[in-house]
Amino acid sequence: MLGALESLDGTRLKNLSSNQYSVALKQLAASVSRVQFSWIFLDWAAMIPYYWQYLPLLLQILAAFGLGLVMVVASWFIGRHRNTVTKLAAYECGIVAVGDARGRFSVRFYMVAMLFILFDVEAVFMMPWAVVYRKLPALTGSRLFGFWEMVVYLGFVAVGLFYIVRKGILNWSQDKADL
Repeated sequence: MLGALESLDGTRLKNLSSNQYSVALKQLAASVSRVQFSWIFLDWAAMIPYYWQYLPLLLQILAAFGLGLVMVVASWFIGRHRNTVTKLAAYECGIVAVGDARGRFSVRFYMVAMLFILFDVEAVFMMPWAVVYRKLPALTGSRLFGFWEMVVYLGFVAVGLFYIVRKGILNWSQDKADL
């Protein structure tokens, strides 16, 4: 039995029953050093096909999908199905829906949304600068480098804001589009 475990090709390992294998494994563990035992175990583990390592993952995915399917099917069979006019109507925050939902919106709405994102990102850039402002002279070697860096940044933002105001994007009274 010990000779079967010592073979490196694993042909005799496949012929052992689980009881014989455990007895041989105990005899081997008692007779050889740990290094030799680990090499023999690694050789035995190498005989297992690589894709079998994914079997637990596959079982978990199947269990998740199966559980979801069982819940949906069970609710279908157990639940009541009363399709009334009220249930089939579109819900608009308690207001009765009127007209087509595909109405046109002014481009100005999208421009304001993009401006909000722009100035929100500006605040995101200013917060870390404000946190490390007192440490910037030690980090950069210049006393006013951090100050002038933010002045240039705010200058770019001010130029952008001036351009937006001059174009009239924020002037809602000039909007002629249907809402």
